[in-house]
Amino acid sequence: MRIPPLYRRPEWQRLLAGIAVGGCISWVVFLFMFGTMQDRQSKILEDQRDIIKELENEKLIWQEEFAALNKKNQELLTVQGIEIRITNAARYHINSQALNEKTDELREDLRPLLAKDLSSVYKNKELVKKTIENKTVKINEKRYTFTIKEIFFYTTIQITAEIKLAD
Repeated sequence: MRIPPLYRRPEWQRLLAGIAVGGCISWVVFLFMFGTMQDRQSKILEDQRDIIKELENEKLIWQEEFAALNKKNQELLTVQGIEIRITNAARYHINSQALNEKTDELREDLRPLLAKDLSSVYKNKELVKKTIENKTVKINEKRYTFTIKEIFFYTTIQITAEIKLAD
């Protein structure tokens, strides 16, 4: 068996050379197209990474602001302080030091209301009122009671009371 002598025929030589050159050209075209597509895909991926990073940072900022607003709203809905004002102390000639001591005592009686939910404190407003009105204090050897004139419930409870002689 012998291999046919095709190398002597120019038609076959041109066919094989054309196949080889065509294969090389198609390989170069394939590599160019594949490289262009991969470059475009890597650019898209990089853009998407940047967008994701930016959105994650924005999300963190929103979460921090949301947490701060929640904390602020929670503080706004709880009792933060108690203010007591006695209006007619001058009528009974009570000095300011004794008056301050007695308002501090009243504030101490109402201290459990601090940091409580505003709605629960408002529901128990009669209890707050009775706590103050049932308190009898002794100033300058005389006994006094309080009557509530106004109560404002907000983050600071403001109580306006009058003092009178106990019976």
